[in-house]
Amino acid sequence: MKSIELIRNFLATRQGIETAKVVPEAVLTDLGVDSLMMLELVFEFEDQLDIKLPHDLKSPKTVGEMVALMDGLITSQKG
Repeated sequence: MKSIELIRNFLATRQGIETAKVVPEAVLTDLGVDSLMMLELVFEFEDQLDIKLPHDLKSPKTVGEMVALMDGLITSQKG
C-alpha cells in the first residue's frame, strides 16, 4: 500500500473524509488531524508498512509532507 492510500483510507475510516479531498496540498489540520490522530496515523504506518518512525519526528503540515516523510522512511529502512 502506498503512503497516500494509507492516509486516505485512515482519514476516510476515522473522519469520514472523502478520499478525493486527501490531496498532497491539503493541510492535515483542515482535515481534522490533531496531535492524537497524528499519533494514530503514525502507528498505522508502522503497523501497515513495517517501519519504525523516529521519536523526534517533525510533525508534517500537509498530506504531501506526510507522504514524502513516509516514503523517505520506507526507502531508507527497506533499501
